[in-house]
Amino acid sequence: MLDGLKVYHLSTGTAYQGGIFFLDIIFLSDYPFNPPQVVFKTHIYHCNVGTDGHVSLEMLKDGWSPALTITKVLTAIRSLLTNPDPYNAVVPGIAHLYLENKAKHDLVAGEWTARFAK
Repeated sequence: MLDGLKVYHLSTGTAYQGGIFFLDIIFLSDYPFNPPQVVFKTHIYHCNVGTDGHVSLEMLKDGWSPALTITKVLTAIRSLLTNPDPYNAVVPGIAHLYLENKAKHDLVAGEWTARFAK
């Protein structure tokens, strides 16, 4: 398990810019034949991250291949932060707000980033 990995330096203009997000990445004994588990330890307001911190990402489920690297996983998570997938959300309320009022969504996500990811 990697502990305390930082994902930051997101593109300017995202609701998560300036935040430092800690992740736990857990490699089970059958890795690389099955994906690692990725859990946000930092609270984040995101439709693809459950209240328990688990990341919902196709690559970490049915889209997994032993050829994928941890670099590709981290790149996909960074991309998910800048481009959420509200149609495969684990937190429907956040996805609904994202689709109906992106400005309000970004305001709330930015407030969470300022509160929890500094």
